[in-house]
Amino acid sequence: MEKNPLDILRIGIFYDGYYFYKVSNYYKYEHERKSRISISGLHDFIRSEAASLTKTDIRQCRIIDAHYFKGRSSAKELGEKVQNERIFEDILMRENIVSHYLPLRFGDNNTVQEKGIDVWLALEAYELAIYKHFDILVLVAGDGDYVPLVRKLHTVGTQVMLICWDFSYHNENGDIVETKTSRQLQDEVFFAVPMHQRIDQNDNDLTKDLFVTERVQERSAALYSAKPDESAPETEELTSTIYSINPNGFGFIKDEECNNVFFHYSRVINCDFTDIKFGMKVKYTVETDEERSKREGAPRYRATKVALIN
Repeated sequence: MEKNPLDILRIGIFYDGYYFYKVSNYYKYEHERKSRISISGLHDFIRSEAASLTKTDIRQCRIIDAHYFKGRSSAKELGEKVQNERIFEDILMRENIVSHYLPLRFGDNNTVQEKGIDVWLALEAYELAIYKHFDILVLVAGDGDYVPLVRKLHTVGTQVMLICWDFSYHNENGDIVETKTSRQLQDEVFFAVPMHQRIDQNDNDLTKDLFVTERVQERSAALYSAKPDESAPETEELTSTIYSINPNGFGFIKDEECNNVFFHYSRVINCDFTDIKFGMKVKYTVETDEERSKREGAPRYRATKVALIN
């Protein structure tokens, strides 16, 4: 697909929001980079890839539309997290990304789940591809549920580029958490970009702008901290100070009854984990860590809803 010198290559980008959230948290807390993915940097990378694939001048490669789809808790459920979500929404708006939200639903074991996001993304992507005549639709996702969308897009002449990541790490329970891109989805698209491979090649020309700089991270520290809570019964709110912090995304709160209670970065609710330092005052609740308790044969606990006290 080679463009006429006078033509514009029309690009539309569609984000599976929770997928992108997981990727960004992985690079911030689990990967050696210790930095979040930059949306503006990712968009520049996409334009460069599109130019290379189509033998088009990068100046002709234009992102004419971008959309972000994610489940969201109600304002009542979020409490202090509302501000953090709004910070991220401001960033999306600055990059001209349209946000689409559906309410989170309670699923099995009283956990919060996304329902219908992939269907909504697929419907909007297909309709807008026809209406706005995308040459390339970029899908930031990894789920095989998007295969029918890709096939339909091909019938209307829109090629699909897949931006995807494969990675694994140990969560707060010590279990391996793995994110892998659907092989069928990769086979269906016009071009799949395995971002984990590109990033780990340490090619500065390719990835130097893919990560948020330290200065920007400090300015937007709460960027992604509004993670949907795994709901738990209300418990007494406690107050103490930070006993220790590990840069890999966990720490301990001084608590004599629980022998210094463990907390994970995903349990911080009103700031970014990197804002928390030794000796800072926090409020939190405590729940039983079922997995550790079983492994160690004695009650073990962890902190939830950890919030800094100003």
